[in-house]
Amino acid sequence: MKALDYAAAGAAAIMNKFKPEELPPSYRFHYHQGVFLTGAERLYNITGDAKYSEYIKNWVDYNIDNDGNAPRCHFTEFDDIQPAVLLFRLYRETGDRRYKIMLVRVIDVLEKWPTNAFGGVWHKYQNKNQMWLDSMYMMGVIAAKCAVFFDNKYMFSKIHTQMRLMRDHMTDKETGLMYHMWDDSRCENFIDPDTGCVKVHWGRAMGWYLAALAEIIEILPPDETVLKNDFEDTLRRYLSTVRKYQDGNTGLWYQVLDKGNDKRNWHETSCSALFVYAAAKAKNNGVIGDEYDEMIRKGYNGVIGKTRIEKGSLEVDGVCIGTGINYIEGYYSRPVVTNDLHGMGAFLLMCTEVSKSFKL
Repeated sequence: MKALDYAAAGAAAIMNKFKPEELPPSYRFHYHQGVFLTGAERLYNITGDAKYSEYIKNWVDYNIDNDGNAPRCHFTEFDDIQPAVLLFRLYRETGDRRYKIMLVRVIDVLEKWPTNAFGGVWHKYQNKNQMWLDSMYMMGVIAAKCAVFFDNKYMFSKIHTQMRLMRDHMTDKETGLMYHMWDDSRCENFIDPDTGCVKVHWGRAMGWYLAALAEIIEILPPDETVLKNDFEDTLRRYLSTVRKYQDGNTGLWYQVLDKGNDKRNWHETSCSALFVYAAAKAKNNGVIGDEYDEMIRKGYNGVIGKTRIEKGSLEVDGVCIGTGINYIEGYYSRPVVTNDLHGMGAFLLMCTEVSKSFKL
């Protein structure tokens, strides 16, 4: 099968199993569904097949009422903000006022979000002063889209601040990899007192960061040259770093990126798909050149190697379920599941992006 065939099969596996309103967690307006549906939207954009758009719209309409409210969305967590990224296209295509009302609410929330002493956004209100790499994708991409949609250039500056703070405070000087979380107040026991970071290089967290940079570069308007150049330089820097930690045998990356020799560690599919996605998008947008083709091809083939057909349905194995901040043992012991929406969403993003310029 070609990459686009794999994407279609992956989307079908989830869409055939769940009605839109049943997408897990069915009681939340949440990034688990949002990331998968973002991948489905890429399929719609490429193929024009209306079934993807209809499925997305049905899920959104289940979660947004007639007044533009989203009662299942927790507006104090970036994880619940992310799915609103689906509203821009729906509003353009339908003109439904509910979608714009929701987006107005989102940009208002983003503008008022609490920050640490450096201006870095907390990942959740309940996690005071904690910056997570995950936030770059959960809030950064939608903030960039809001900046364009509402002609609010301040949001571009705010996103750049987050990117820069994470780069400057969450990068390990020895490995060049990024830590999952930084807390400038150093309140938690498992935080390194010198850096303020959790001393774990978790694959998917860094995958979110790189995927966000690749998408934001694509969104930034041509006149934002200074910001765009910095985003591009930063993406190139970290793609160069993660390439060093790709397993040469499988093409995959590990759950904890720099601990490949630890028997507790394992190859993790979603972070591998996100790294391939970020690199492929960077290649497609001219940020990097052919020098990353081998990494992309090996990574893509490695992820495809984690799939199988079971009872006529595609299954994507080796995906870590949702993970909070913890000691390194907590990352090693997270359950590994099949067709988790983190993994399937990352899988769809990878396959659709790779399909644009690689004969895979």
